[in-house]
Amino acid sequence: KGKGKGPKGKKITLKTAKNSIRISPDGGRRLDLSKMGITTFPKCILKLADVDELDLSRNMLKKIPSSIEKFQKLRWLDLHSNQLEDLPKAIGTLQNLFYLNICNNKLTTKNLPEELTLLKNLHILNLGLNCLDSIPTSLGALKELKEIGLFDNALTTIPNSVKNLPNLKKLNAERNPFSDSTQQEEHADSIKRIETLHLVQEKDLCSSCLKMCQDERDKLNKLNKLKNGTPSPPKKPSFPLLLTPNSPAKDNQEEWRLK
Repeated sequence: KGKGKGPKGKKITLKTAKNSIRISPDGGRRLDLSKMGITTFPKCILKLADVDELDLSRNMLKKIPSSIEKFQKLRWLDLHSNQLEDLPKAIGTLQNLFYLNICNNKLTTKNLPEELTLLKNLHILNLGLNCLDSIPTSLGALKELKEIGLFDNALTTIPNSVKNLPNLKKLNAERNPFSDSTQQEEHADSIKRIETLHLVQEKDLCSSCLKMCQDERDKLNKLNKLKNGTPSPPKKPSFPLLLTPNSPAKDNQEEWRLK
């Protein structure tokens, strides 16, 4: 009585959990317990550990137990927008994990388990909106990683082992206290650097503007040829899976899914 342990949160029963299973677009079974007011990991869902996807986002979870290792089929795990301060070492046993979103929590660099580096099949990792002051160089072991979100942390640098991952296509490191603009530019890959451009079609430009743009393009092409050989055309950047999760425009969780 009067111990003040905080809100109890909603109790999830096995029946509730079973009724929350959905079929994902690729035919997998997705257990969706997002936005349910859950404060503790519901033990009953361990009986549904054969699901392919688990969504516990937008709750009030402070801890994920080691029993998460029972979800061996899991390809997609969404824990964003909780109150997690650490992750269990057992998360490294989820060898089929393709997508991991732990954005918008209270994770610190110290409490990121080294076992994250065991997730060899991970393609998408979102660590944005946490309390990270550095990124472990060991994350460079995730050779299949294609997208990583590091935005809204306390990072002053990003290790080369992460920046130079062989399959990395998208890196969002916005709103970190990098030491200066030049250093921040070094941490952005070529796709991210293009983000500030405003792309328009040629037909929307007047003749003088079009000529000026063409002249500048020719100059850049010549410069790039001298440096790198034939340059590749710039692509418009896109971070559909690495956006701030609690934006009101992103209430539809399907927009977070891998397309």
